[in-house]
Amino acid sequence: MHNGNQRRDTQKSWSESTINGRFATPFSEEDLGIPFGLPSRLTRLADMPWHGCYEMQLASEKKSKHTLRSYRTATKQFLTTVLPGELPPSWDALQAIPVKDIARWVDPNNGRLDLWVQSISHLAAATINARLASVSHLLNWVGHRVPDWVTRPQKGRSLPKTLTHREVDRLKEAAATSENPFANVVITLFLDTGMRVSELCALDRSSVDIDDLSATVREGKGGKDRLVLFTESTVEAIEAYGMVRDQIVSRHVPSDSHRDALILNRRGRRLTPRAVQKLMDALADASDIPRSKLSPHTLRHNFATGLLEGGVDLVSIQRLLGHANISTTRVYLEIGDQSLREIYHRAQQARREEE
Repeated sequence: MHNGNQRRDTQKSWSESTINGRFATPFSEEDLGIPFGLPSRLTRLADMPWHGCYEMQLASEKKSKHTLRSYRTATKQFLTTVLPGELPPSWDALQAIPVKDIARWVDPNNGRLDLWVQSISHLAAATINARLASVSHLLNWVGHRVPDWVTRPQKGRSLPKTLTHREVDRLKEAAATSENPFANVVITLFLDTGMRVSELCALDRSSVDIDDLSATVREGKGGKDRLVLFTESTVEAIEAYGMVRDQIVSRHVPSDSHRDALILNRRGRRLTPRAVQKLMDALADASDIPRSKLSPHTLRHNFATGLLEGGVDLVSIQRLLGHANISTTRVYLEIGDQSLREIYHRAQQARREEE
């Protein structure tokens, strides 16, 4: 009897009230018949608030802002999923839980993971997989694993969207005649280098080597630096924009964080991905291309398929795109019908000219 009271007191201290309710009692190791201990690397952090410790872990992994945002969103949704009989805890209270207790809160055996997985089952396969990856990272951190019964849905394999050659020509013309000061240089850089939008926005003048026809992308996806190559048209677009940039700087002196940016907006600030997408929408309308078809990533696909059509080997394309795994690059081998038709007609035309 004494042991039972002692156990209830222990549970009560861990389940004390919060601002918006109280935490339900977790399954104990005695109930489960399975002893649980934190990984040895977390032993000294056991009594510290888990959230700050986990944020330090994420920072040490140097993940991109997009990945961090995805992890935080999914983690918060999972942790605030309530079991039957629980009152919803406040997020502030959850963040203050010690590491040793958050490990019990997220225990895959207590049903919370099941309920959360069910709550996201209506989402697209890619979204579900991304959220499972986020929560898996947290579970692994505290010594748990996602059980085998949590299945990841298979994503439908779709070919990369690309623009036809006529659409690219219309897009280039719209960019060259646009009143937007950075339209032409942005479109040219995307088509000539295959950069991601985050890489283009982060590109500094000090990383560009005009003489070498190249630029170094600092800490691209995965925190890796890589080389991107220019054509003469890339250099011409950058130099033409340089005069516009000088005028912008004379009117709006950039702050330290914006001063070295290769591309500035009209207010002297570094370009943002959102501003680039707004530009894409405007140029799509001007060049009679559906907005849903034109994006920075579409132009990255055009860059890759253009290299492939020109006979560039897959390993070289992988390096130019900055893909960590060549399986990501291999999708470009499956060329869409329109691209295949254009390749066929060009080959036939070349054969007739030789005759």
